Amino acid sequence: MAFDMNIKKLLVIGDSDLLIHQVQGQWTTKNVKILPYLLYVTELCKKFKKIEFKHIPRIQNEIADVLATLPSMLHHPNKNYIDPIEIEIQVQHAYCFHVDEELDSKPWHYDIKKFLEIR
Repeated sequence: MAFDMNIKKLLVIGDSDLLIHQVQGQWTTKNVKILPYLLYVTELCKKFKKIEFKHIPRIQNEIADVLATLPSMLHHPNKNYIDPIEIEIQVQHAYCFHVDEELDSKPWHYDIKKFLEIR
């Protein structure tokens, strides 16, 4: 897709340290099933003026986690078709949002605590 858009410089971010090092030629590939993929990527890299690979550990790559989960959530009659999904990037992580006002004047954990006490 990047090549079709006439992009000359590309930054590839991946969570597989193994694959990134193999594509860069720093590590050898022992798994013969990966060889065709590796050869294809190596040939594709030659089409760009500059290509850089960067490893991001999976735990730090929230977008990859979300995108990896999405296909299992989508159902479409035609198995080869996936509806386009709009992704909105938030300025803040969801866990950073906070409640400014308690509607019932009880702390946020009140209902959880009551639920656990019943058990």
